Amino acid sequence: MGLRRPAVQADPAGGRARPAVLHDNAVTLPHMTSEAPTRAYRRLSVEERRSQLLGAALSLFAQRAPEEVSLDDVAEAAGVSRPLVYRYFPGGKQQLYEAALRSAAEELEQCFAEPPEGPLTRRLGRALDRYLAFVDQHDAGFSALLQGGSVVETSRTTAIVDGVRRAAAEHILSHLDVEEPGRRLRMTVRTWITAVEAASLIWLDEDKQPPVDELRDWLVEQFVACLVAGAGRDPQTAAVVRGALALESADGPIGALLRRVLSVVGDAGHLL
Repeated sequence: MGLRRPAVQADPAGGRARPAVLHDNAVTLPHMTSEAPTRAYRRLSVEERRSQLLGAALSLFAQRAPEEVSLDDVAEAAGVSRPLVYRYFPGGKQQLYEAALRSAAEELEQCFAEPPEGPLTRRLGRALDRYLAFVDQHDAGFSALLQGGSVVETSRTTAIVDGVRRAAAEHILSHLDVEEPGRRLRMTVRTWITAVEAASLIWLDEDKQPPVDELRDWLVEQFVACLVAGAGRDPQTAAVVRGALALESADGPIGALLRRVLSVVGDAGHLL
């Protein structure tokens, strides 16, 4: 256990070439003397090796659905043996997938972390830039993650995904400067997060069209529209909208949105 990828070294006696033995952390060559120790590469710590294996797994899960990735695939991508993968993940593919999912979840959760400065729409735009870059990078793996139905899906993996949604909601509520959100406001935020996920999946299914910056702006505008609709029924949401609009400028996203909307509904004065 721990052996992988034999290298070849010529026998100094002129006989058949003999393989070098590649262990977890170093290469030992036949006939190596104590006077000339040689290492093929830097020794990896346990955490470095684990990170290497997780990186290889995440790369594969980004390209294919989890059920289509085997431990042999991960071992080959990392340049190690299958037994070495088992050494770090004795629970096999399920344990490796959950660990990779947690790693991806931590990255996703941080997408919405943004300093509470400046207009709300600018902050949301930067957060969505990071989120959509993650979606673009992980592609098939992101689709499999959110659509479910994977043979490796369990209550634990579902809890990891739900944790990302909850963390995103808390980040958004912090951007709204609300410490104790009511049911209506919390539902508005969570509904928008669901819409972002759905739009991301559709975007992947539509060959990543429209362009990502257009998708980002559209999602920001959707959030504003949801807040404005909720403000008509909920005083807390109305206060949030007033506070957010006070920080916006006429040449910003909200100003552009209002001008576009007014050109559409301008003739509907009879409804007032």
